[in-house]
Amino acid sequence: QNQTNTPLSPLARLYIYALHGCLCEVAFTAAWDWYYTRDHRLAGHTSLWALLIYSSAIFFMESLSARLQQKHCLLPVRLTVYTLFIYLWEFSWGFLLRLFGACPWDYSEFRYNFIGLVTLEYAVPWALAALIAEKHVIRNTLKIRLDNKSSQSFPRLQGLLIGPLLWN
Repeated sequence: QNQTNTPLSPLARLYIYALHGCLCEVAFTAAWDWYYTRDHRLAGHTSLWALLIYSSAIFFMESLSARLQQKHCLLPVRLTVYTLFIYLWEFSWGFLLRLFGACPWDYSEFRYNFIGLVTLEYAVPWALAALIAEKHVIRNTLKIRLDNKSSQSFPRLQGLLIGPLLWN
């Protein structure tokens, strides 16, 4: 491997995945609210818990995706596996957060919900999210390379704590 170009660290990838997940959730909730209430403010919402939930889910999907593609699983099979994983992840986090009174979602109003923590009405959006994650977010994030030589152009940035944690 060329020492001047290094891949993003796991922490940097978690950061990207967290931002992607939260942005998608804000956009989804804004669109959902507009469709059902015609709220033209498009004021989507999320929770800070979503940063941890989305970042870790997409991070684990990296290895899941690699394994499924290595086994030459067809796209519909991969999307089914990803969607089931997302439901398991959402249920697990929701159950844990609910124990502490911190679960930011409640799907009890949905017809096909399971104890308010997951709902089958979101199967297609979750499958679409998984497709975007595999084909674009994970694939492109893993392609990002940092040029170590260019970091010496910014000596003041090297003293920051967050820079070395995220990018080295």
